[in-house]
Amino acid sequence: MKASGIQASGRRIWGLVYRHLSLYRRSWPRVLELAYWPTLQMIVWGFVTAYLAGVQGNFGSVAAGVLLGGVLLWEVALRSQMGFAISFLEEIWSRNLGHLFVSPLRPAELVAALMAMSVARMLVGVLPAVGLAWAFYGFGLFAMGPVVVLFFVALVAMGWAVALGVTAMILRHGAGAEALAWSVLFGLAPLSAVFYPVSILPHGMREIALMVPATHVFEGMRAALLEGRIAWGHLGAAFGLDLVWLGAGAAIFMGQLRAARQRGALLGMGE
Repeated sequence: MKASGIQASGRRIWGLVYRHLSLYRRSWPRVLELAYWPTLQMIVWGFVTAYLAGVQGNFGSVAAGVLLGGVLLWEVALRSQMGFAISFLEEIWSRNLGHLFVSPLRPAELVAALMAMSVARMLVGVLPAVGLAWAFYGFGLFAMGPVVVLFFVALVAMGWAVALGVTAMILRHGAGAEALAWSVLFGLAPLSAVFYPVSILPHGMREIALMVPATHVFEGMRAALLEGRIAWGHLGAAFGLDLVWLGAGAAIFMGQLRAARQRGALLGMGE
C-alpha cells in the first residue's frame, strides 16, 4: 500500500514536470532564453579576466580564474532560484494554479516538481556557459575536482530556499510581487562574497554575510582555486545554513498557501 502511494505521488510529480518540459520542447526561444544570460555573463566577464591576465601576469591569471569561477557558480544559484519561481509563475499566467489544487496534487508534490524543473533549467542554462568558458578562455570549472558538485548542490539548495520565499510573497501579494522572481537574489550578491573574500567587508556586514550559504561556497571556491585545498568547514556551514533556509522558506510558503486557500485567492490568480 505504501509503495503504491509513493508511485502515485511520483506520477503526479512527473505529470507536472512533463507539462513544463512540453513547453520547452515546442518552443526553441524558451530554450535559448535559458542559456542566453549565463552565456552572455560568461563572455563579458571572460573578456575582463583575459584583460587582467594580460596586464598583471601570473597574478592576473589567478584573479581571472577566481572571477570567472564566481560568475559561473553565481549563475547556478540564480538560475535555480529563477527556475523554481518562474515555473510557479507559469502556472499563474496560464490560470492553472487553482486547477492544480483541486486535483490530487499535494503541496509537497508541487514543490518537488518545481525543484526538478529548477534543476533542469539551471543545467540547460549553466552547462553551455561552463563549456564555452573552457573553449574560449581555457578555464575549466570542473578542474577543481568533485568538490564542484558539492558547490552546485549547496547553491541550488539556497536558490530553492529563496524561491520558496518569493513564491510565498506572490501568494500573499499577487502580481505586485512577481518582479521578485527576477530581482530578489541580486540583493544577496554583495553579502555572498562572489568576487571578493568576506574579510574585505565592513565588520558589521561580515557576521551577516556568514549567515548566507553562498558566502561559504565562494570562500570554498577561492580556497580550491588559490590554495588547492577543500575547505570542509565552509562546505559544512553552507549545507547547514541551507537546511535552515529551506526550513524557513518551506514554513513561510506553507503558511501563505494556507492563507491563500482560506481567502479563495488561488482561483483568482493570473486574472
